[in-house]
Amino acid sequence: MARIAVIGAGMGSLAAAARLATGGHQVVVHERAATYGGGVGRLSEGGFGFDTGPGLLLLPAVYRDLFVKTGRESLEDTVALTQVRPASRHLFADGTDVSLPNASRSGVIEALDAAFGRGSGERWSELLVRAREAWEVTRRPLLEEALTEPAALARDPYPALARRGLFRRGAPALARVAAAELGDPRLAALLESHALAHGLDPRTAPGATAVLPYLEATFGVWYVRGGMRALADAVYRRCLARKVEFRFGAAVTGLLEKDGRAAGVELADGSRSEADLVVAGAPLPALDGERVLPPGAAGQDLGPAGEPGRFSVHLALRGARPAGTAHRTVVHPADRDAELGWVFGGRGGQAGPLPAPAAVTVTVLRPDDPELRPDEEHEAVTLTATVPRQGAVDWTATGTAEDFAGRLVTAAGAAVPGLRERELWRRVRTPADTGRETGAPGGSVPAPALAGAGGALLRPANRSAVPGLYFVGGWAHPGGGLPHAGMSGAIVADLIAGGPGGSR
Repeated sequence: MARIAVIGAGMGSLAAAARLATGGHQVVVHERAATYGGGVGRLSEGGFGFDTGPGLLLLPAVYRDLFVKTGRESLEDTVALTQVRPASRHLFADGTDVSLPNASRSGVIEALDAAFGRGSGERWSELLVRAREAWEVTRRPLLEEALTEPAALARDPYPALARRGLFRRGAPALARVAAAELGDPRLAALLESHALAHGLDPRTAPGATAVLPYLEATFGVWYVRGGMRALADAVYRRCLARKVEFRFGAAVTGLLEKDGRAAGVELADGSRSEADLVVAGAPLPALDGERVLPPGAAGQDLGPAGEPGRFSVHLALRGARPAGTAHRTVVHPADRDAELGWVFGGRGGQAGPLPAPAAVTVTVLRPDDPELRPDEEHEAVTLTATVPRQGAVDWTATGTAEDFAGRLVTAAGAAVPGLRERELWRRVRTPADTGRETGAPGGSVPAPALAGAGGALLRPANRSAVPGLYFVGGWAHPGGGLPHAGMSGAIVADLIAGGPGGSR
Protein backbone atom coordinates (compact mmCIF):
# COMPACT_ATOMS: atom_id res chain seq x y z
CA MET A 1 0.00 0.00 0.00
CA ALA A 2 1.08 3.58 -0.65
CA ARG A 3 2.38 6.36 1.52
CA ILE A 4 0.11 9.35 0.88
CA ALA A 5 0.79 12.98 1.85
CA VAL A 6 -2.30 15.18 2.09
CA ILE A 7 -1.99 18.98 1.91
CA GLY A 8 -4.60 20.67 4.09
CA ALA A 9 -7.16 19.34 6.57
CA GLY A 10 -10.37 20.72 5.10
CA MET A 11 -13.47 18.57 4.75
CA GLY A 12 -12.48 17.20 1.35
CA SER A 13 -9.06 16.24 2.68
CA LEU A 14 -10.58 14.56 5.74
CA ALA A 15 -13.04 12.60 3.61
CA ALA A 16 -10.27 11.43 1.30
CA ALA A 17 -7.92 10.60 4.19
CA ALA A 18 -10.51 8.46 5.99
CA ARG A 19 -11.31 6.49 2.85
CA LEU A 20 -7.66 6.05 1.86
CA ALA A 21 -6.61 4.89 5.33
CA THR A 22 -9.51 2.45 5.38
CA GLY A 23 -8.07 1.06 2.16
CA GLY A 24 -4.82 0.31 3.94
CA HIS A 25 -2.75 3.31 2.87
CA GLN A 26 -0.42 5.19 5.22
CA VAL A 27 -1.86 8.71 5.26
CA VAL A 28 -0.23 11.83 6.72
CA VAL A 29 -2.13 15.14 6.65
CA HIS A 30 -0.13 18.39 6.70
CA GLU A 31 -2.15 21.43 7.82
CA ARG A 32 -0.81 24.99 8.03
CA ALA A 33 -3.31 25.96 10.74
CA ALA A 34 -3.66 24.64 14.26
CA THR A 35 -6.84 22.68 13.60
CA TYR A 36 -8.83 20.78 10.99
CA GLY A 37 -12.03 21.54 9.10
CA GLY A 38 -10.92 24.34 6.80
CA GLY A 39 -13.84 26.74 6.43
CA VAL A 40 -15.99 24.65 8.79
CA GLY A 41 -14.91 26.47 11.94
CA ARG A 42 -16.27 27.31 15.36
CA LEU A 43 -16.32 30.44 17.49
CA SER A 44 -16.86 29.73 21.20
CA GLU A 45 -17.06 32.41 23.86
CA GLY A 46 -18.86 32.82 27.16
CA GLY A 47 -20.95 29.68 26.73
CA PHE A 48 -22.07 30.71 23.22
CA GLY A 49 -21.10 28.77 20.11
CA PHE A 50 -21.27 29.75 16.44
CA ASP A 51 -20.44 28.09 13.15
CA THR A 52 -18.03 30.31 11.21
CA GLY A 53 -18.67 28.46 7.95
CA PRO A 54 -21.76 26.72 6.59
CA GLY A 55 -24.62 26.45 9.06
CA LEU A 56 -26.75 23.81 7.33
CA LEU A 57 -26.20 20.53 5.49
CA LEU A 58 -27.60 19.41 2.15
CA LEU A 59 -27.37 15.89 0.72
CA PRO A 60 -26.45 14.15 4.00
CA ALA A 61 -26.29 10.89 2.02
CA VAL A 62 -22.75 11.90 1.03
CA TYR A 63 -21.59 11.70 4.64
CA ARG A 64 -23.74 8.65 5.36
CA ASP A 65 -21.79 6.92 2.59
CA LEU A 66 -18.48 8.12 4.04
CA PHE A 67 -19.25 6.63 7.46
CA VAL A 68 -20.59 3.37 6.00
CA LYS A 69 -17.44 2.92 3.92
CA THR A 70 -14.97 3.75 6.71
CA GLY A 71 -16.26 2.05 9.86
CA ARG A 72 -19.02 0.36 11.81
CA GLU A 73 -20.69 3.45 13.25
CA SER A 74 -23.11 5.20 10.89
CA LEU A 75 -23.42 8.96 10.54
CA GLU A 76 -26.51 8.95 12.76
CA ASP A 77 -24.64 6.89 15.36
CA THR A 78 -21.99 9.59 15.42
CA VAL A 79 -23.88 12.89 15.25
CA ALA A 80 -27.46 14.03 15.96
CA LEU A 81 -28.84 14.86 12.51
CA THR A 82 -32.28 16.47 12.15
CA GLN A 83 -34.34 18.07 9.40
CA VAL A 84 -34.89 21.81 9.75
CA ARG A 85 -38.59 22.76 9.98
CA PRO A 86 -39.48 24.94 8.18
CA ALA A 87 -36.73 24.72 5.59
CA SER A 88 -36.61 28.52 5.42
CA ARG A 89 -38.55 31.67 6.04
CA HIS A 90 -38.38 34.60 3.59
CA LEU A 91 -39.10 38.24 4.40
CA PHE A 92 -39.49 40.79 1.61
CA ALA A 93 -39.29 44.57 1.62
CA ASP A 94 -43.04 44.91 0.93
CA GLY A 95 -43.84 43.00 4.12
CA THR A 96 -44.48 39.60 2.52
CA ASP A 97 -43.62 36.79 4.93
CA VAL A 98 -43.53 33.17 3.73
CA SER A 99 -42.23 29.99 5.36
CA LEU A 100 -41.41 27.00 3.16
CA PRO A 101 -41.90 23.48 4.56
CA ASN A 102 -38.98 21.07 4.39
CA ALA A 103 -39.14 18.57 1.50
CA SER A 104 -42.90 18.98 0.93
CA ARG A 105 -43.97 19.88 -2.62
CA SER A 106 -47.63 20.34 -1.73
CA GLY A 107 -46.76 22.34 1.36
CA VAL A 108 -44.53 24.69 -0.61
CA ILE A 109 -47.20 25.19 -3.28
CA GLU A 110 -49.77 26.04 -0.61
CA ALA A 111 -47.40 28.45 1.17
CA LEU A 112 -46.44 30.30 -2.02
CA ASP A 113 -50.05 30.57 -3.20
CA ALA A 114 -51.00 32.08 0.16
CA ALA A 115 -48.14 34.57 0.08
CA PHE A 116 -47.94 35.56 -3.60
CA GLY A 117 -51.33 34.66 -5.05
CA ARG A 118 -52.96 31.66 -6.66
CA GLY A 119 -50.78 29.95 -9.25
CA SER A 120 -47.50 31.09 -7.72
CA GLY A 121 -46.81 27.74 -6.10
CA GLU A 122 -47.45 25.83 -9.30
CA ARG A 123 -45.12 28.11 -11.30
CA TRP A 124 -42.40 27.48 -8.72
CA SER A 125 -43.08 23.76 -8.77
CA GLU A 126 -42.91 23.63 -12.58
CA LEU A 127 -39.56 25.41 -12.52
CA LEU A 128 -38.23 22.80 -10.07
CA VAL A 129 -39.48 20.05 -12.40
CA ARG A 130 -37.26 21.53 -15.11
CA ALA A 131 -34.46 21.83 -12.57
CA ARG A 132 -34.89 18.12 -11.87
CA GLU A 133 -34.28 17.41 -15.56
CA ALA A 134 -31.03 19.38 -15.37
CA TRP A 135 -30.11 17.52 -12.18
CA GLU A 136 -30.69 14.10 -13.71
CA VAL A 137 -28.45 14.98 -16.65
CA THR A 138 -25.62 16.37 -14.54
CA ARG A 139 -25.84 14.52 -11.21
CA ARG A 140 -23.21 11.90 -11.96
CA PRO A 141 -20.66 13.96 -13.94
CA LEU A 142 -20.98 16.95 -11.61
CA LEU A 143 -21.10 15.26 -8.22
CA GLU A 144 -20.39 11.57 -8.31
CA GLU A 145 -17.77 11.00 -11.00
CA ALA A 146 -14.31 12.22 -11.94
CA LEU A 147 -14.29 15.08 -14.44
CA THR A 148 -13.21 13.45 -17.69
CA GLU A 149 -15.04 15.42 -20.39
CA PRO A 150 -15.44 19.05 -19.28
CA ALA A 151 -16.45 20.12 -22.78
CA ALA A 152 -19.59 17.99 -22.44
CA LEU A 153 -20.65 20.11 -19.47
CA ALA A 154 -20.15 23.48 -21.15
CA ARG A 155 -23.74 23.48 -22.41
CA ASP A 156 -26.50 24.49 -20.00
CA PRO A 157 -28.78 21.48 -19.44
CA TYR A 158 -31.65 23.56 -18.05
CA PRO A 159 -34.60 23.02 -20.45
CA ALA A 160 -35.32 26.53 -21.71
CA LEU A 161 -38.89 27.35 -22.68
CA ALA A 162 -39.46 27.91 -26.38
CA ARG A 163 -43.02 29.21 -26.19
CA ARG A 164 -43.65 32.78 -27.27
CA GLY A 165 -40.13 32.91 -28.67
CA LEU A 166 -38.51 32.95 -25.22
CA PHE A 167 -34.77 32.27 -25.05
CA ARG A 168 -34.27 31.96 -28.80
CA ARG A 169 -30.92 33.69 -28.47
CA GLY A 170 -29.41 30.84 -26.52
CA ALA A 171 -29.32 29.50 -22.98
CA PRO A 172 -30.63 32.14 -20.56
CA ALA A 173 -29.03 33.19 -17.32
CA LEU A 174 -30.84 32.36 -14.09
CA ALA A 175 -32.23 35.89 -13.66
CA ARG A 176 -33.83 35.71 -17.10
CA VAL A 177 -35.28 32.31 -16.32
CA ALA A 178 -36.72 33.72 -13.09
CA ALA A 179 -38.31 36.71 -14.78
CA ALA A 180 -39.81 34.68 -17.62
CA GLU A 181 -41.02 31.63 -15.73
CA LEU A 182 -41.99 32.98 -12.31
CA GLY A 183 -43.42 36.41 -13.11
CA ASP A 184 -43.63 37.76 -9.57
CA PRO A 185 -40.42 39.63 -8.69
CA ARG A 186 -40.56 38.22 -5.16
CA LEU A 187 -40.58 34.67 -6.49
CA ALA A 188 -37.70 35.64 -8.76
CA ALA A 189 -35.82 37.02 -5.76
CA LEU A 190 -36.41 33.75 -3.91
CA LEU A 191 -34.84 31.80 -6.77
CA GLU A 192 -31.95 34.23 -7.18
CA SER A 193 -31.19 34.14 -3.46
CA HIS A 194 -30.11 30.50 -3.78
CA ALA A 195 -27.48 31.50 -6.34
CA LEU A 196 -26.33 34.46 -4.27
CA ALA A 197 -25.97 32.32 -1.13
CA HIS A 198 -23.48 30.15 -3.04
CA GLY A 199 -21.53 33.15 -4.33
CA LEU A 200 -23.03 33.06 -7.83
CA ASP A 201 -24.31 36.04 -9.81
CA PRO A 202 -27.86 35.24 -10.99
CA ARG A 203 -27.41 37.70 -13.87
CA THR A 204 -24.74 35.48 -15.41
CA ALA A 205 -25.12 32.08 -13.71
CA PRO A 206 -26.65 29.45 -16.01
CA GLY A 207 -30.25 28.34 -15.76
CA ALA A 208 -28.93 25.06 -14.35
CA THR A 209 -28.31 26.95 -11.11
CA ALA A 210 -31.96 26.11 -10.41
CA VAL A 211 -30.71 22.70 -9.25
CA LEU A 212 -29.68 24.39 -5.97
CA PRO A 213 -33.24 25.05 -4.71
CA TYR A 214 -34.26 21.71 -6.25
CA LEU A 215 -31.78 19.90 -3.99
CA GLU A 216 -33.21 21.60 -0.92
CA ALA A 217 -36.79 20.87 -1.95
CA THR A 218 -36.11 17.22 -2.79
CA PHE A 219 -33.53 16.01 -0.28
CA GLY A 220 -34.29 18.39 2.56
CA VAL A 221 -32.29 20.81 4.69
CA TRP A 222 -30.49 19.30 7.67
CA TYR A 223 -28.76 20.42 10.84
CA VAL A 224 -26.19 18.70 13.04
CA ARG A 225 -26.61 19.28 16.78
CA GLY A 226 -23.62 21.27 17.94
CA GLY A 227 -23.39 22.90 14.51
CA MET A 228 -21.54 21.92 11.35
CA ARG A 229 -18.31 21.93 13.33
CA ALA A 230 -19.64 18.81 15.07
CA LEU A 231 -19.69 17.12 11.66
CA ALA A 232 -16.05 18.12 11.11
CA ASP A 233 -15.24 16.74 14.57
CA ALA A 234 -16.90 13.43 13.70
CA VAL A 235 -15.02 13.04 10.40
CA TYR A 236 -11.74 13.94 12.13
CA ARG A 237 -12.37 11.28 14.79
CA ARG A 238 -13.09 8.76 12.04
CA CYS A 239 -9.72 9.64 10.48
CA LEU A 240 -7.96 9.06 13.81
CA ALA A 241 -9.74 5.74 14.22
CA ARG A 242 -8.39 4.72 10.81
CA LYS A 243 -4.85 5.70 11.94
CA VAL A 244 -4.50 8.85 9.85
CA GLU A 245 -1.59 10.96 11.13
CA PHE A 246 -2.07 14.73 11.45
CA ARG A 247 0.68 17.33 11.55
CA PHE A 248 -0.69 20.76 12.42
CA GLY A 249 1.25 24.00 12.02
CA ALA A 250 2.95 22.33 9.05
CA ALA A 251 2.74 24.63 6.05
CA VAL A 252 3.63 23.00 2.74
CA THR A 253 5.93 25.13 0.59
CA GLY A 254 6.76 22.81 -2.27
CA LEU A 255 6.06 19.56 -4.06
CA LEU A 256 8.74 16.88 -4.22
CA GLU A 257 9.08 15.22 -7.61
CA LYS A 258 10.97 12.14 -8.71
CA ASP A 259 11.12 10.80 -12.25
CA GLY A 260 8.33 13.22 -13.22
CA ARG A 261 5.98 12.06 -10.45
CA ALA A 262 4.83 13.60 -7.19
CA ALA A 263 7.03 12.16 -4.44
CA GLY A 264 6.08 14.07 -1.28
CA VAL A 265 6.07 17.61 0.08
CA GLU A 266 8.51 20.22 1.35
CA LEU A 267 7.57 22.04 4.56
CA ALA A 268 8.15 25.57 5.78
CA ASP A 269 10.57 24.37 8.48
CA GLY A 270 12.83 22.96 5.77
CA SER A 271 11.90 19.32 6.35
CA ARG A 272 10.59 16.90 3.75
CA SER A 273 7.83 14.32 3.91
CA GLU A 274 8.35 11.72 1.23
CA ALA A 275 5.36 9.88 -0.20
CA ASP A 276 4.25 7.77 -3.12
CA LEU A 277 1.24 9.98 -3.82
CA VAL A 278 0.16 13.53 -2.89
CA VAL A 279 -3.40 14.78 -2.41
CA ALA A 280 -3.72 18.58 -2.44
CA GLY A 281 -6.74 19.79 -0.48
CA ALA A 282 -5.64 23.35 0.28
CA PRO A 283 -7.05 26.20 -1.87
CA LEU A 284 -5.54 25.61 -5.30
CA PRO A 285 -5.22 29.32 -6.18
CA ALA A 286 -3.06 29.78 -3.06
CA LEU A 287 -0.93 26.72 -3.81
CA ASP A 288 -0.51 27.96 -7.38
CA GLY A 289 0.32 31.51 -6.30
CA GLU A 290 2.85 30.30 -3.76
CA ARG A 291 4.41 28.04 -6.42
CA VAL A 292 3.73 24.89 -4.44
CA LEU A 293 2.17 23.42 -7.58
CA PRO A 294 4.28 22.95 -10.70
CA PRO A 295 3.23 25.17 -13.62
CA GLY A 296 0.24 23.68 -15.45
CA ALA A 297 -0.44 21.09 -12.77
CA ALA A 298 -4.18 21.69 -12.96
CA GLY A 299 -4.19 21.11 -16.71
CA GLN A 300 -6.57 24.10 -17.05
CA ASP A 301 -7.25 27.38 -15.30
CA LEU A 302 -8.22 27.21 -11.65
CA GLY A 303 -11.90 28.01 -12.16
CA PRO A 304 -13.87 31.20 -11.56
CA ALA A 305 -11.67 34.17 -10.70
CA GLY A 306 -12.38 36.70 -7.97
CA GLU A 307 -15.18 34.83 -6.27
CA PRO A 308 -16.95 36.68 -3.46
CA GLY A 309 -16.57 35.95 0.21
CA ARG A 310 -18.81 35.75 3.24
CA PHE A 311 -19.41 38.34 5.95
CA SER A 312 -20.77 37.14 9.30
CA VAL A 313 -22.00 38.75 12.48
CA HIS A 314 -22.23 36.42 15.49
CA LEU A 315 -24.63 37.74 18.12
CA ALA A 316 -24.90 36.74 21.77
CA LEU A 317 -28.44 37.63 22.83
CA ARG A 318 -30.20 37.83 26.16
CA GLY A 319 -33.65 36.30 26.24
CA ALA A 320 -34.94 32.90 25.21
CA ARG A 321 -35.44 31.79 21.63
CA PRO A 322 -39.22 31.91 21.06
CA ALA A 323 -40.93 28.60 20.35
CA GLY A 324 -41.64 28.07 16.66
CA THR A 325 -38.83 30.34 15.50
CA ALA A 326 -37.50 29.47 12.03
CA HIS A 327 -33.94 28.14 12.02
CA ARG A 328 -33.15 30.08 8.83
CA THR A 329 -34.71 33.34 7.71
CA VAL A 330 -33.68 35.18 4.54
CA VAL A 331 -34.30 38.94 4.59
CA HIS A 332 -34.51 40.26 1.02
CA PRO A 333 -33.57 43.86 0.13
CA ALA A 334 -35.75 46.20 -1.89
CA ASP A 335 -33.01 46.81 -4.48
CA ARG A 336 -31.33 43.55 -5.48
CA ASP A 337 -29.76 45.13 -8.57
CA ALA A 338 -27.73 47.47 -6.39
CA GLU A 339 -26.61 44.54 -4.26
CA LEU A 340 -25.56 42.43 -7.25
CA GLY A 341 -23.69 45.34 -8.79
CA TRP A 342 -21.72 45.81 -5.59
CA VAL A 343 -20.97 42.13 -4.95
CA PHE A 344 -20.17 41.13 -8.53
CA GLY A 345 -19.71 44.43 -10.37
CA GLY A 346 -21.23 45.08 -13.79
CA ARG A 347 -21.53 42.07 -16.05
CA GLY A 348 -17.88 41.16 -16.27
CA GLY A 349 -16.85 44.19 -14.19
CA GLN A 350 -15.18 44.58 -10.81
CA ALA A 351 -17.01 44.28 -7.49
CA GLY A 352 -17.01 46.85 -4.68
CA PRO A 353 -15.77 49.10 -3.28
CA LEU A 354 -17.75 50.49 -0.35
CA PRO A 355 -20.06 52.24 0.30
CA ALA A 356 -22.27 49.20 0.09
CA PRO A 357 -25.92 49.49 -0.90
CA ALA A 358 -28.34 50.45 1.82
CA ALA A 359 -29.46 46.84 2.23
CA VAL A 360 -28.26 43.42 1.11
CA THR A 361 -29.65 39.90 1.37
CA VAL A 362 -29.14 38.72 4.96
CA THR A 363 -29.48 35.14 6.14
CA VAL A 364 -30.40 34.86 9.82
CA LEU A 365 -29.56 31.53 11.48
CA ARG A 366 -31.25 30.83 14.84
CA PRO A 367 -30.58 27.18 15.71
CA ASP A 368 -32.57 25.65 18.55
CA ASP A 369 -29.46 24.02 19.99
CA PRO A 370 -28.69 23.91 23.74
CA GLU A 371 -25.05 23.20 22.91
CA LEU A 372 -24.66 26.68 21.40
CA ARG A 373 -25.98 28.78 24.29
CA PRO A 374 -25.11 29.04 27.98
CA ASP A 375 -28.71 28.41 29.14
CA GLU A 376 -32.32 28.67 28.03
CA GLU A 377 -32.41 32.41 28.76
CA HIS A 378 -29.95 33.23 25.98
CA GLU A 379 -29.71 32.72 22.23
CA ALA A 380 -26.87 32.46 19.70
CA VAL A 381 -27.68 34.04 16.32
CA THR A 382 -25.55 34.29 13.18
CA LEU A 383 -26.11 36.76 10.34
CA THR A 384 -24.41 36.15 7.00
CA ALA A 385 -24.20 37.93 3.65
CA THR A 386 -22.34 37.33 0.41
CA VAL A 387 -19.89 40.19 -0.13
CA PRO A 388 -16.91 41.18 -2.30
CA ARG A 389 -13.68 39.42 -1.38
CA GLN A 390 -10.86 41.15 0.47
CA GLY A 391 -9.10 43.31 -2.09
CA ALA A 392 -12.24 44.28 -3.98
CA VAL A 393 -13.17 45.87 -0.63
CA ASP A 394 -10.61 46.53 2.10
CA TRP A 395 -12.41 44.93 5.00
CA THR A 396 -9.49 45.76 7.30
CA ALA A 397 -9.92 49.53 6.86
CA THR A 398 -10.99 51.37 10.00
CA GLY A 399 -14.75 51.30 10.47
CA THR A 400 -15.55 49.32 7.30
CA ALA A 401 -16.48 46.01 8.94
CA GLU A 402 -18.23 47.72 11.85
CA ASP A 403 -20.35 49.85 9.53
CA PHE A 404 -21.40 46.91 7.40
CA ALA A 405 -22.15 44.79 10.48
CA GLY A 406 -24.52 47.53 11.63
CA ARG A 407 -26.37 47.32 8.32
CA LEU A 408 -26.80 43.58 8.70
CA VAL A 409 -28.09 43.92 12.26
CA THR A 410 -30.57 46.58 11.13
CA ALA A 411 -31.87 44.34 8.35
CA ALA A 412 -32.02 41.31 10.66
CA GLY A 413 -34.31 43.23 13.00
CA ALA A 414 -37.16 42.24 10.68
CA ALA A 415 -36.53 38.61 11.60
CA VAL A 416 -35.55 39.06 15.25
CA PRO A 417 -37.85 41.56 17.02
CA GLY A 418 -36.03 43.67 19.60
CA LEU A 419 -32.67 42.51 18.31
CA ARG A 420 -30.63 45.53 19.35
CA GLU A 421 -32.14 45.60 22.83
CA ARG A 422 -31.32 41.90 23.29
CA GLU A 423 -27.71 42.13 22.11
CA LEU A 424 -25.04 41.37 24.71
CA TRP A 425 -22.10 41.39 22.32
CA ARG A 426 -21.18 40.67 18.71
CA ARG A 427 -18.21 39.26 16.88
CA VAL A 428 -17.65 40.20 13.25
CA ARG A 429 -15.91 38.06 10.64
CA THR A 430 -14.97 39.32 7.18
CA PRO A 431 -13.39 37.78 4.07
CA ALA A 432 -10.06 39.02 5.42
CA ASP A 433 -10.51 36.70 8.42
CA THR A 434 -11.47 33.80 6.14
CA GLY A 435 -8.39 34.36 4.00
CA ARG A 436 -6.09 34.49 7.00
CA GLU A 437 -7.50 31.31 8.55
CA THR A 438 -8.02 29.12 5.47
CA GLY A 439 -5.47 30.48 3.01
CA ALA A 440 -8.16 31.19 0.40
CA PRO A 441 -7.06 34.26 -1.59
CA GLY A 442 -9.13 37.26 -0.56
CA GLY A 443 -11.25 35.00 1.64
CA SER A 444 -13.19 33.78 -1.39
CA VAL A 445 -15.61 30.92 -0.80
CA PRO A 446 -15.73 28.47 -3.74
CA ALA A 447 -19.11 27.88 -5.34
CA PRO A 448 -20.28 24.43 -6.43
CA ALA A 449 -19.44 23.44 -9.99
CA LEU A 450 -22.28 23.87 -12.47
CA ALA A 451 -22.86 22.89 -16.07
CA GLY A 452 -23.36 25.62 -18.65
CA ALA A 453 -21.73 29.05 -18.95
CA GLY A 454 -19.30 27.55 -21.46
CA GLY A 455 -17.69 25.54 -18.68
CA ALA A 456 -16.63 28.66 -16.75
CA LEU A 457 -18.03 27.30 -13.48
CA LEU A 458 -16.21 23.97 -13.60
CA ARG A 459 -13.23 23.19 -11.35
CA PRO A 460 -9.93 21.48 -12.09
CA ALA A 461 -10.16 17.70 -12.41
CA ASN A 462 -9.23 15.61 -9.37
CA ARG A 463 -6.41 13.87 -11.22
CA SER A 464 -3.78 16.54 -11.96
CA ALA A 465 -1.47 16.82 -14.93
CA VAL A 466 1.40 15.64 -12.68
CA PRO A 467 1.39 11.85 -12.18
CA GLY A 468 0.76 10.95 -8.55
CA LEU A 469 -0.77 14.34 -7.66
CA TYR A 470 -4.51 14.62 -6.95
CA PHE A 471 -6.80 17.53 -6.09
CA VAL A 472 -9.56 17.41 -3.50
CA GLY A 473 -11.85 19.89 -1.73
CA GLY A 474 -13.87 22.93 -2.74
CA TRP A 475 -11.31 24.31 -5.18
CA ALA A 476 -11.31 21.09 -7.23
CA HIS A 477 -14.08 19.15 -8.94
CA PRO A 478 -16.99 19.19 -7.99
CA GLY A 479 -16.53 22.54 -6.26
CA GLY A 480 -17.55 24.15 -3.00
CA GLY A 481 -20.04 23.05 -0.38
CA LEU A 482 -20.09 20.33 2.27
CA PRO A 483 -21.59 17.59 0.08
CA HIS A 484 -19.28 18.48 -2.79
CA ALA A 485 -16.25 18.28 -0.50
CA GLY A 486 -17.33 14.84 0.65
CA MET A 487 -17.80 13.61 -2.90
CA SER A 488 -14.42 14.97 -3.98
CA GLY A 489 -12.90 12.78 -1.26
CA ALA A 490 -14.79 9.76 -2.59
CA ILE A 491 -13.68 10.46 -6.17
CA VAL A 492 -9.99 10.82 -5.26
CA ALA A 493 -9.99 7.72 -3.07
CA ASP A 494 -11.53 5.70 -5.89
CA LEU A 495 -9.04 7.04 -8.46
CA ILE A 496 -6.15 6.05 -6.21
CA ALA A 497 -7.70 2.62 -5.71
CA GLY A 498 -7.61 2.17 -9.49
CA GLY A 499 -11.27 2.92 -10.11
CA PRO A 500 -12.82 5.43 -12.51
CA GLY A 501 -13.42 7.96 -9.73
CA GLY A 502 -16.62 8.09 -7.73
CA SER A 503 -18.50 6.34 -4.97
CA ARG A 504 -18.54 2.56 -5.46
